[in-house]
Amino acid sequence: MRIITGIYKGRHFDIPKTFKARPTTDFAKENIFNVLNGYIDFDGATALDLFSGTGSISLELLSRGCASVISVEADRDHHAFIKQCLKKLGTDKCVPLRGDVFRFIRSCHVQFDFIFADPPYALPELPKLPEMILERNILKPGGVFVFEHGAANSFEDVPGFVEHRAYGSVNFSLFRIEDNVK
Repeated sequence: MRIITGIYKGRHFDIPKTFKARPTTDFAKENIFNVLNGYIDFDGATALDLFSGTGSISLELLSRGCASVISVEADRDHHAFIKQCLKKLGTDKCVPLRGDVFRFIRSCHVQFDFIFADPPYALPELPKLPEMILERNILKPGGVFVFEHGAANSFEDVPGFVEHRAYGSVNFSLFRIEDNVK
């Protein structure tokens, strides 16, 4: 796993072979972040990484200048790996939480500029996840939510949907809460 750009550009982290996580490929990650540059300035942004897995997205967000990132991962070993990566970078701008994403969403009272969710593609609740996140009011007005999912799902009818991108077998649906302040 590598960080693509920013202050930690080129840093590599070896993912243990025993991990069950399916990290977002470098190709897909680089392309979706190129698209996101047209939607959001990460410098100083607050971000939430749900189903963090290896922490690849959290690390990329930190490298691109996010002021703070909350990384939520249920798996004990994956959570420990994320903490280890953060220690190697010497940053305290990310809070890695070990716990259930759905419980976190239900209890969260903070708003974020950017939310990324990469749940297991076979997750039974996957089809309802975008609406759940958007309805909880945890995305700031003008904020962007990126949902990674398999090709079998379409979220074009979900309020706030702005576009879909596919890179190989990796699909992203982008959502935005419009900022009504003029």
